[in-house]
Amino acid sequence: MDFAFDARTEELRARLLAFMDEYVYPAEAVAEEQRAALASPWDTPAVVEELKAEARRQGLWNLFLPDAEYGAGLTNLQYAPLAEITGRSPHLAPTATNCAAPDTGNMEVLAQFGTEEQKKRWLQPLLAGEIRSAFAMTEPEVASSDATNITTHIERDGDEYVITGRKWYISGAMNPDCAIFIVMGKTDPDGADIRRQQSMVLVPRDTPGVTVRRAMRVFGYEDHSHGGHAEVVFDRVRVPVTNLVGEEGGGFAIAQARLGPGRIHHCMRLIGMAERAIELMCRRAVSRTAFGKALARQGVVQNWIADARVTVEQLRLLVLKTAWLMDTVGNKGAHTEIQAIKIATPRAVVGILDRAIQLHGAGGVSQDFPLAELYASARTLMLADGPDEVHQRSLARRELKKYL
Repeated sequence: MDFAFDARTEELRARLLAFMDEYVYPAEAVAEEQRAALASPWDTPAVVEELKAEARRQGLWNLFLPDAEYGAGLTNLQYAPLAEITGRSPHLAPTATNCAAPDTGNMEVLAQFGTEEQKKRWLQPLLAGEIRSAFAMTEPEVASSDATNITTHIERDGDEYVITGRKWYISGAMNPDCAIFIVMGKTDPDGADIRRQQSMVLVPRDTPGVTVRRAMRVFGYEDHSHGGHAEVVFDRVRVPVTNLVGEEGGGFAIAQARLGPGRIHHCMRLIGMAERAIELMCRRAVSRTAFGKALARQGVVQNWIADARVTVEQLRLLVLKTAWLMDTVGNKGAHTEIQAIKIATPRAVVGILDRAIQLHGAGGVSQDFPLAELYASARTLMLADGPDEVHQRSLARRELKKYL
């Protein structure tokens, strides 16, 4: 395993770091000011579109897609340090570079499983950053940690599918630019194989029967920059059967194919969040005095900073190993490592952010620092793409199987 950055990665890292310093960090406060003046809090601040235009001009666009036909053609190992950098400003940088979830996963699904017509109608404008999208799987009435539980019905009626169900925490759905949903539901609810009961269909947002009912808050945040997390109702929504993604009964497999890269992308960005937290901790520690000496000279603060550095170095190595395995043996071959980073990274980064908040005192929970919002994002990732406990269960079974 060789995790040294190659020439292309180094060159992109340098350009991306400069882009962050010159454009992204200064835009954080500007975006908040502009959002306060918008007619709707879900509209996109002008500075975000300016960032997107600049990122595209600099070639910092669609970096996440390994398929050179659609994206930058980077391997997971090449993309990892770039995603980490964007994670330092997770509510702006991924969007600015067109590398924000859930669009990334949806573009991967369309690139891998979409028909030529689906790619032309939906993938191309997503790649261009002209529209946004949402992935509708999670439901309020069932334990969605087990995807076989979903109850949304997708019934065939002639040349159409009729969709009925209720979803929530559908990321990006509040954004007025969200034009398309990928909806997962059951086309064969009584099928013998519970992992072949589900299918995915494309549902344009303006289809009759689609109602975006409300925004769901996360620790009190509505996550405007991300496009929100919505409750969405599908009331006998009709779409042509040509809107099926892949094949009938293939929804569960497509979801797993989608979530593998999504999980590692989250972990890459989480390391960036942790790095920003460490930077803020150090700046705070050298600038504040308590009980006669700088916080940086307090033993407990030094311990926090040292432990944070050790933790980040461990996490980064595990994420890089996982990326390398995904590149060399495929997502299935890296299953154990994907689950390991999904368990370890959010949990550890939440701890680092918690210490950073503590070091900032009242400021740590205020809007004057990004820490509280970063904490909410990191803590949410202990649930998103499968709760920790589900991954622990699966990982333990795989370990125990060697001895049974």
